[in-house]
Amino acid sequence: MAELERIPPSTTSYVIATAIIAGISGYFLGQGASLGLFSAEKKEGWPNGYNVKVHRGSSDEEEEGEEEESEEEEGDGGELANFEDNTEEVKLVLVVRTDLGMTKGKIAAQCSHATLACYKYLVTHSSSSPILHRWEQQGQAKIALQIKSEEELQLLQAQAISLGLCARVIQDAGRTQIASGSRTVLGVLGPKSVVDTVTGHLKLL
Repeated sequence: MAELERIPPSTTSYVIATAIIAGISGYFLGQGASLGLFSAEKKEGWPNGYNVKVHRGSSDEEEEGEEEESEEEEGDGGELANFEDNTEEVKLVLVVRTDLGMTKGKIAAQCSHATLACYKYLVTHSSSSPILHRWEQQGQAKIALQIKSEEELQLLQAQAISLGLCARVIQDAGRTQIASGSRTVLGVLGPKSVVDTVTGHLKLL
């Protein structure tokens, strides 16, 4: 006890300060190591080194090393009507094939492709921009419907095109769950009553 009393107060303060600094330094070094900041090899995955893995059996799971790739069927935009006199709500209908056995994650990805395809197609063709602007201002309504065959999908696309609607079909690249070239989703965008003429008889997905 007497020996402890002989330690100068300045030395005690120095020991406590050193211990605090060492503790804080150790904490941050440990955090840096867990994030891979001190590793020479590049970590694959999410930013900051987080390696997020999809659980086996998840509906969003894709085959390892493969990315979702799809392409849209081409067109020159000559079929589009501008619907200048039509002032009703504009909506996008996504018609999904249920006979392909796509998982929920796959369907979500294909519907995203179809939405973007319709948007890009209308942006490219300025004569249809009023419809696109109205759709954007009204909240971009989207409805997912189901269909059971490729033949029905192509028939609906032909009907939509004949009415001057934007109708884009997505073809899968075949890198994950289904065969290459499979037509997965049809996106139809236009005035509500005109779109319903084509898809009004279909059931919700």
